[in-house]
Order: sequence, then C-alpha cells, then structure tokens
Amino acid sequence: MSPTKSPHRRLFALLASSALVAGAGLFAVSSPAQADPGPPPSSMASMGDSITRGFNACGFYFDCTSRSFSTGSDSGINSHYLRIRAKNSAINGKNYNQAASGAKADDMPGQATTTVSRNPQYVTILIGANDACTSSESSMTAVGTFRGYLDTALNTLKSGLPNAKVAVISIPDIKRLWEVGRTSGTARTAWSLFGICKSMLANPTSTSAADNARRDRVRQRVVDFNAQLAQACAAYGPNCDFDDNAVFNYPFSFNQVSGWDYFHPNAAGQAALAQASYAAGFNW
Repeated sequence: MSPTKSPHRRLFALLASSALVAGAGLFAVSSPAQADPGPPPSSMASMGDSITRGFNACGFYFDCTSRSFSTGSDSGINSHYLRIRAKNSAINGKNYNQAASGAKADDMPGQATTTVSRNPQYVTILIGANDACTSSESSMTAVGTFRGYLDTALNTLKSGLPNAKVAVISIPDIKRLWEVGRTSGTARTAWSLFGICKSMLANPTSTSAADNARRDRVRQRVVDFNAQLAQACAAYGPNCDFDDNAVFNYPFSFNQVSGWDYFHPNAAGQAALAQASYAAGFNW
C-alpha cells in the first residue's frame, strides 16, 4: 500500500475482500449479466486497492502484481488477463494495473483518469474494503460519499472510454475474515500488532452483544456499498457488468488468506477471486 496512507489502509486492501476480504471462498458464481459481451478485448486495466495489487500474495508486505486476480501474469492465478489472452493473443502485454494499495473510493476518480490514458478495452474495479475496514466504526466512509466518488470515476471512464467494458466487482464479506480467523492465535496477533481493520477485527474473541452488533453494522456498510456499486453500474449502461455479489457471497477459507497479515488473499485466494469474478462477469 501507498506509504502515504495510514497503516491500516496500507494493510488492508477485500477481497474485503482483502483482501480477504478479498476473500477466498466468497463467491456463489452467477451467470454473466451481459448477454452479449462482444469479442474478447485486446487490452485491459484494473482499478482498486491492495487486493488488486496482489499485496502480500508472494512475499512480506509488498505488492505482487503478477498474482493479481485481474491483470496478473502468474499462471497459477489464471487471472482475467490470462483467461482473455487464451482467447485473444492481441492482449499480450497490455495488462495495466492502475490500482494502489491503501486506496479508498476517493482515489477512484484519479485512477479513472490514469486508466483512460491507457485506452484499455476492458476495466475491472474492486474498491470499498478500505472504506469499511478502518481504525474505528465511526471512521468508515459514508455511503453517499462512497457513491459520489464512484459516480465521478465511472463518468470519467464512460466519457473517455465509451466503448470499453467495465466489470464492477463486489467487496468481499469482511465479517467472513473474522469468522475464519478469530480462533487462530497467529491471526489475532497480526490483527492486533498491525492494527488491521479495527472496525471489524477489534476484540476478535469477544462475544459480547456490543461487539457482535458492531461487526454486524460494519458488515452492513459493506452490503450498502455493494448496493451502490450495483446501482451505479446499472446506471452506466450495458457496457458495465456488476458481479451480482458473487465475490461478496464467496465463502473463502482461512487457507486462502495471507500468512503475512491474515487479511489479504494469498495466491490461492487470488486464484479463487479470479475464478469467481470472471465467471460472474463478461466471461469471454
């Protein structure tokens, strides 16, 4: 994540998902909403946060874009890029990762501008985990604010890339991360030591009514963000496809989470994210 971001933003990323949010297992794979996606694209770009950057997917605390579910080149991940390249070799080398570790919704307008300059035919967007995974519940991004930044970014893409296909991917269920990791002492130590996603992961062993209610409210914020992603994509028009919450619903497992921070998806998690999000998207 960007060194200019706060520590928890640098750590976060989704799946969640995510990194794990990013979540491994999150997806109930759904059919593509786009009936006729057209031919496989000859170039692509990705927008988002540390999940899309592959943070902690191949080493200790650094981006690993080769293992990105979206634009990665690692054959073990079988990213969107590699799946498309198998159908259209013209995309070879034209996989631009414009995401930034630590990014939130307010970074999307800038990423959209940079993405337009690449002139890709296909764009993936996975954003929102860092807007819910914050230092406290009170510091989560407001739903209306989230939507405002998203609309600005999508308007930039639609204006600058009128013919490009845009895949909007749901935020992983970050409560799932707490569910699969709370019994692990090493996970709890990492969450505490690095201050990871305190809004959800603080007091991980507590079963008090107050802590359970807090976790449910944070999860609801992710649900609300995903609803805005769906609505914004629908308003964009037929060139935009939302994954119908495939990633949010995917039941990722503990072994799909990075052993470095117990938050971001590891290689297995990135592979699961690639499969779920691609199948629920344009699915060339």
